[in-house]
Amino acid sequence: MDNLVDQLKRDEGYRSDVYRDTEGLLTIGYGHCLDRKGISLRVAELMLEDDISDAKTALMGMWPWMRDLSPARLGAFVNLVFNMGAGGLSSFKNALKAAKEGRWDDCASDILDSKYARQVGARAKRVAQQLREDRWV
Repeated sequence: MDNLVDQLKRDEGYRSDVYRDTEGLLTIGYGHCLDRKGISLRVAELMLEDDISDAKTALMGMWPWMRDLSPARLGAFVNLVFNMGAGGLSSFKNALKAAKEGRWDDCASDILDSKYARQVGARAKRVAQQLREDRWV
């Protein structure tokens, strides 16, 4: 089987970005055709782990003071970065300032009073509650 894996890796080549193959089908990785077969739960779980790691790295890179947050509050910020990217979170200047100062009601209120909250609804309410109450919601 190792020979087959090596052969397919050589022949297909690895592509981290989605691309259209010679037939115009959406493809990724080592020739995985997304138009014909989505991704498995196992692959989705691995992608989720990678995306969480990337979100944490971005978060800590931009706001190193968050290392001192409780797991629940840090998780809420990771959720925000996962959803909108670090650039999106950076637009929440008042919420970030309030969080850094430990003013969690103000932080949560600022998040709820945003276009983001109007777009994602219940998700924003859960994230704000998690920040406010310092518990997983």
